[in-house]
Amino acid sequence: MADPEAEPPDALLADAPSQALVALPREADESPLDDPRASDVDEWGRSERMRALARRVYDPVYRNWFRVEWEGLENIPTEGGALLVANHAAAIPSDAPVIMHGIETELERPVYGLADDLFKGLPVVGTLWSRTGGVPAHPDNAYRLLREQGQLVLVFPEGSKGPGKHFSQRYQLRRFGRGGFVEIAMRAGVPVVPIAVVGAEESMPTLYNMSRLAKAAGLPYFPITANMLAFGPLGAVTYLPAKFKLRVLPPVHFDVEPDQPRYSKSRIMDESEAVRDHIQQALYDMLRKRRSVWFG
Repeated sequence: MADPEAEPPDALLADAPSQALVALPREADESPLDDPRASDVDEWGRSERMRALARRVYDPVYRNWFRVEWEGLENIPTEGGALLVANHAAAIPSDAPVIMHGIETELERPVYGLADDLFKGLPVVGTLWSRTGGVPAHPDNAYRLLREQGQLVLVFPEGSKGPGKHFSQRYQLRRFGRGGFVEIAMRAGVPVVPIAVVGAEESMPTLYNMSRLAKAAGLPYFPITANMLAFGPLGAVTYLPAKFKLRVLPPVHFDVEPDQPRYSKSRIMDESEAVRDHIQQALYDMLRKRRSVWFG
């Protein structure tokens, strides 16, 4: 996922925001979920019913296939807005659903993922991602979610450069764009919470990138993965059972007044690079302690 001001993130694919339907009046003791006239789709297109279904379907993958372990979950605020920033990997990124599912399951807080609009025009796919928490990547969307609604928002500042990496470049973070995620956090008056993710790089490693074909198709990359060699056509949608470990680092507070017309560009770039360096150093530490790709 990209810096919202540089290039849009791509870990989640989302349709454009949907207008929530207006429910007719109901009795005071009647639950909105029991009222067939009501819709639970919010202004961003997210449906809690669809999200709950997604959690039920994904939970066996999360617990039994990826065997996810978290460290530092207490660093994620239990209320109020926060911008979650993580490293990004796998040809078809596996980190976004792991992060969203883990936080929603463990902390019972919804997470909105800033989403690339690359596939939002595709039938079903765009709407499905929108219903499960994807939001088009735009600074105004991020600001409203963070400042006005106090939500958790997930962004991957590496953008498509992260998932597009060759396997030999795994866990080497790409540049975090122009640091727009820092400026959004400053404007919204919320902390940035860095998250280091180990496991995604091995879940769908890229062995070769067909750059010419990608360019002709208008895609950021067109990978040949180890999964394709192992599983054939099913490899395009089947992850390897890599062990996931995630470390949530302490929140970064910028101590500036929100809603200023502009912020120091040099300060923004310095803070962005500092966040990137914190995640990179955490990755190196986690990799040094890892005994096995498959068993952690």
